[in-house]
Amino acid sequence: MSANIESRFVTVDGLRLHYLEGGSGDPVLLLHGWPTSAFLWRNVAPAIAAHNRVLALDLPGFGKSDKPLDVSYSFRFFTDILDGFLEAVGVDRVSLVVHDLGGPVGLHWVSQHPERLQRLALLNTLVYSNPSWAVILFMTAARLPLVSSLLASPAGLRFAMWIGVTDQTRLTDDVMRGVQEPFETADAQTALLKAAQGLNPAGFKEIERVLPTLKIPVRAIYGERDWILPDVAQTMKRVAEDLPQTQVTALPDCGHFLQEEQPEEVGRLLAGFLGGVRRAS
Repeated sequence: MSANIESRFVTVDGLRLHYLEGGSGDPVLLLHGWPTSAFLWRNVAPAIAAHNRVLALDLPGFGKSDKPLDVSYSFRFFTDILDGFLEAVGVDRVSLVVHDLGGPVGLHWVSQHPERLQRLALLNTLVYSNPSWAVILFMTAARLPLVSSLLASPAGLRFAMWIGVTDQTRLTDDVMRGVQEPFETADAQTALLKAAQGLNPAGFKEIERVLPTLKIPVRAIYGERDWILPDVAQTMKRVAEDLPQTQVTALPDCGHFLQEEQPEEVGRLLAGFLGGVRRAS
């Protein structure tokens, strides 16, 4: 990790949350997905931090943040957490960069506070209420006792990362350690599975209602060879139809975890978008 990115903690609604922070300027919040954490952004955040204050949060249930078992990991839960986190770090208006599960989590927050969004960047993520067969299969597996325990196991996490990249040599021992370490205990694995099950269709409908009304700059960057979200190209096409101001970049030799496969390119594209909007305008 770059020396200008620091690991920090804050308490929100009684939960201890971990995040990475660096840089100064207009704030940018990076949201990861399943089964990752702020660790996924470690090689992307420094480029953004050159011109912005970057905050990469471990969502509850993930990374080094608390993993409560007595909550529903619902849209409302995550929206309240994001409200509390942004208040705790002194941020009102913010730009969002979202990936995987972080997409619907962040976009639902936007649906409740559209006036607080400055810029939006979407990386291989879920947006709409019509999930692909792959997402339906995953959601079903996460509810089956024997299968779900395998999904959240070290071997299951390794497999998720393995199918999420096109170049498996990127998945070094250090990378896999960073992915697996937060979920070594049975309770942590249970929380991880709960976090995969809590988002309901009504929340996606709210996202669909508000998304086309956004007038802010939008960037879509995605790996084309995504076996985890195989409909990602159609999703980004629909985003561009809903938000004609969207600039779309497809990375042809890249899978779902584009932050692991092409961190330099992803960092360059995001830094140009997030740091250049105000100057360009």
